[in-house]
Amino acid sequence: MIPRGIRNNNPGNIRKGNDWRGEIGNQTDTAFEQYESPEYGIRALGKILLSYQRKYGLDTVRKLITRWAPPNENNTDAYVNGVARSLGVAPDDPIRVEEHLPALVVAIIQHENGQQPYPDEVIAAGVGMALEA
Repeated sequence: MIPRGIRNNNPGNIRKGNDWRGEIGNQTDTAFEQYESPEYGIRALGKILLSYQRKYGLDTVRKLITRWAPPNENNTDAYVNGVARSLGVAPDDPIRVEEHLPALVVAIIQHENGQQPYPDEVIAAGVGMALEA
């Protein structure tokens, strides 16, 4: 079975809430956003992570993932440790999200879906859109 995040082109499993570029018009998932393509879902994921650092000063994997996947809904410690390991940093090491965005996106997709099915070109396109003003 294809994971919900992959089916929805929303590999970060972003909950409904904001209007996002690339959303499909006829949303059939009542809880999570649905996008036209995975690139738009990756873009939204990247935009959120960038805003975490810019608006809230979140500058470690622990701070980012704790906000992304709060403990009341997730095994946040396992999530934090998995993402930090993927990035090759300690959970509390300061990072610049922009510099680590492709690796952060890949690690989050893997954790959220149990797989990371996208080729490098799709990741790069989505991250590139996220980094645009």
